[in-house]
Amino acid sequence: MKAFVFPGQGAQFVGMGKDLYDGSELARELFEKANEILGFRITDLMFSGTDEDLRQTKVTQPAIFLHSVILAKTLGESFQPAMVAGHSLGEFSALVSAGALSFEDGLQLVYKRAMAMQKACEAEPSTMAAVMKAEDTFIEEVCATINEVVVPANYNSPGQVVISGSFAGVEAAGAKLSEAGARVIPLKVGGAFHSPLMEPAREELAAAIHSTTIQKPICPVYQNVNALPETDPEKIKANLIAQLTAPVRWTQTVRNMLADGANSFTEVGPGSVLQGLIKKVDRQVETQSA
Repeated sequence: MKAFVFPGQGAQFVGMGKDLYDGSELARELFEKANEILGFRITDLMFSGTDEDLRQTKVTQPAIFLHSVILAKTLGESFQPAMVAGHSLGEFSALVSAGALSFEDGLQLVYKRAMAMQKACEAEPSTMAAVMKAEDTFIEEVCATINEVVVPANYNSPGQVVISGSFAGVEAAGAKLSEAGARVIPLKVGGAFHSPLMEPAREELAAAIHSTTIQKPICPVYQNVNALPETDPEKIKANLIAQLTAPVRWTQTVRNMLADGANSFTEVGPGSVLQGLIKKVDRQVETQSA
């Protein structure tokens, strides 16, 4: 059973998608349609911008979404998933690729999400840090003892959890975890994604998601919030809204997909981060880039 997975923020690179634009008429049409929808030439920033341009949340998220979704569309007959999943932002790419969302609606939601998240980050500066060599439960316990805002945000793989919150909260939790022997690496991110500090963005995005049509996907979509397969449009909507302030349960998602019969994972989009995380869950499983 083939699983297709879609990366999230952090996978971007200058030049992403240019080979698709140059080599496929369908890709060119979709990229130009995206420039029109967004009201600026995101292709210029993707193909020949700077790292700094691409690091802005309002550019990063639609750029990764476009690379992933357009690549999936150019796969044609070879895109026949038994199941799909996406990491954070990648969940939107997965939903469009599985036919639950239209290309236009998906792009508009991703752009609204990016703008709302950037606004929340500017209103209350915050951060994230990766924690290695510590049990998930211990990280959860440490975060719960801190008086500032700090929560586990991404369960990426066994032995790698990202914590998210206020600068003071992440620093305090990081210090406690380091003392206990964990390795803590501050991340260069715009803010505390998947934490309570994203509540203003969640409220803003909720209205847009409620007014968007979501169809039944062609296969189950394993969603970040509960790591479970979903095909019901209303449940998909509710999970998408909850996603902004809830943790990304990627380790649990991969385990559930494997338990449900996935024997190969194809990463659709820039980079190969997800293949590395999947291999940490099961070293034997077959992974490849689209």
